[in-house]
Amino acid sequence: MAALIYIVIPVHNRKEFTRKCLYSLQHQTVSGHRIIVVDDGSTDGTSEMLVKEFPEVIVLPGNGTLFWTAAINLGIRHALTNGAEYILTLNNDTVASEDFLEQMHFWASLTHDALLGALDVDMKTQKPYYGGEWVDWVWDDSRYLLDELRVEEQKGLQEVHLYPARGLLIPKIAFDKIGLFEEKKLPHYLADYDFTQMARRHGFKIYCNYDAKLYTYPEEGGDHKLRKKKNLRNYFLHLFGIRGGGNLKNFTIYTLRNCPKKYLPASLLTGYLRRLAGYWLK
Repeated sequence: MAALIYIVIPVHNRKEFTRKCLYSLQHQTVSGHRIIVVDDGSTDGTSEMLVKEFPEVIVLPGNGTLFWTAAINLGIRHALTNGAEYILTLNNDTVASEDFLEQMHFWASLTHDALLGALDVDMKTQKPYYGGEWVDWVWDDSRYLLDELRVEEQKGLQEVHLYPARGLLIPKIAFDKIGLFEEKKLPHYLADYDFTQMARRHGFKIYCNYDAKLYTYPEEGGDHKLRKKKNLRNYFLHLFGIRGGGNLKNFTIYTLRNCPKKYLPASLLTGYLRRLAGYWLK
């Protein structure tokens, strides 16, 4: 019997993305999973759509102030209370391939306590664009595994240092050992990277499952939009806004929590420079 997977999806508006995501989960080659949507105060008809079109989905309401980390934790608590053996954290701007959960079940049964990410495929180009990272703390940089693997090597499990939570399968034992995502210090960005870093320090392996594909919309990320139209207001939000990918406070907290001490000065310095200048260069 396959392990019980609860899929937790935090949403705030973007009804059409949520609809496509849930539709793809309805049409998987395996069944038995359960879905939790944390609807954090949507005003675009999301709640009505969920009741009408997806009555099997468990909906947990928020008032619009949860942001990503508190929303995902709300769903995880509910799942764990109700017997989840695995939690799959998922963004609503993703579409799962038909065998996505089948491939997750298969590799989870062989790796047991590992955390498994999925291969991200750009919905527009239909080409893989993200498959996990290796961290270089000295330069506050990452080596992207997808850039280093030949096409014929892009299959099965590939070990990585970290993986974001837009499609991350996490065994219950990981939450038992390290707790939930850090919602007070990292309310929106970097809480997922922080979690996988902590998991590695507690002895859990992190893999990208190249056989499980998630179709995504890279340009729909909050910080992508801030970068798309460069101006001083968006620059400020990039560095200080709660949804800013270059948020200096979040970066500092994340680095202090995870960077080895001997690399800390170099990592902080290069990280600040990358965030201050990178917005205008990329």
